[in-house]
Amino acid sequence: MTITRKFLLALFVLAALLSVSCAREETKPAATAPTTAPAAPAVDMASAATITGKVLYKDGKPTLARLRMDADAACSRLHSEPVYSRELVVNDNGTLRWVFVYVKEGPGNQSFPAPKQAVVLDQKGCMYEPHVIGLLVGQELNVTNSDQTTHNIHPVPTTNREWNKSQPPGADKIVEIFAREEETIPVKCNIHPWMRSYIHVLKHPFFATTGADGSFEIKGLPPGDYTIVAWQEKLGKVEQKVTVGPKESKAVDFTFSPKAGGD
Repeated sequence: MTITRKFLLALFVLAALLSVSCAREETKPAATAPTTAPAAPAVDMASAATITGKVLYKDGKPTLARLRMDADAACSRLHSEPVYSRELVVNDNGTLRWVFVYVKEGPGNQSFPAPKQAVVLDQKGCMYEPHVIGLLVGQELNVTNSDQTTHNIHPVPTTNREWNKSQPPGADKIVEIFAREEETIPVKCNIHPWMRSYIHVLKHPFFATTGADGSFEIKGLPPGDYTIVAWQEKLGKVEQKVTVGPKESKAVDFTFSPKAGGD
């Protein structure tokens, strides 16, 4: 056999081996991209339960500190009557206002997309309105200024991004979102030190804030076992466990006592 024929034979054998190798590669199963776990089913409103109740205070009405707004004449002119601190407001019926009540445990992995409707935090009378708010992760917060003076909005979170923005009279609303769940975010105004508010960011919509009658209502709960928390800025938290069945409406009241050492 000549050298040329040997060379051609070697090329033929090599080509055959490569062809077999490629065929084997093609028979391997294709790699699949990792799949995202499907979202949990939405709450069945036909069987949803409701929790209602009141938040009571055990020790009468405390004396509230008067807020001094004299440092800003524009703020002072807005009030013909004295303005008092909101840190421990007891209603006439012995209930507490501005208590944030929410489900701590129970919703599990339910998927709750951020509502399209924004939550509004206004600055009116050189006070934050409302004093306590709740919103979902990713839901818009719109901050407005109804006063004829400049305000400074400064939330102080621990896990979310901190921001600090001024808002002069007539300015456009400030639009922000919170990317992570966070139980309590204090909000202050660096211009007016008496201005305080609190934001609660949750992954679910099961929360409420007590009003002038101290009551709350949490609707749309799937039947199950829950831990319900009532938070008050000065008195801390109290918890209760509750079980609700399909279409059930259950009353759950909370009672706060003064902390040791006085109100």
